[in-house]
Amino acid sequence: MAEASDRYGIIFQNLADAGCEKETAEKCTELILAEKYEQALALIKPQKKRLLEEIHANQKRVDSLDFLVYKIEKLCPRVN
Repeated sequence: MAEASDRYGIIFQNLADAGCEKETAEKCTELILAEKYEQALALIKPQKKRLLEEIHANQKRVDSLDFLVYKIEKLCPRVN
């Protein structure tokens, strides 16, 4: 874990926690520290988009299972 005064470490860890690859996190951290925010955002936004797509795909899977559970419980109320 980075120290509060370690800006590089804090930014890098945040990006790593968000699932960015090491090289991307390093480059993005350097860009942020160099105040090249537009370039940093260009690296961050695709990762955010991928994460949101995963959330939506998983939500569809959960919805499918919820529907199946509902149907099974409707057929056999003693199961729940």
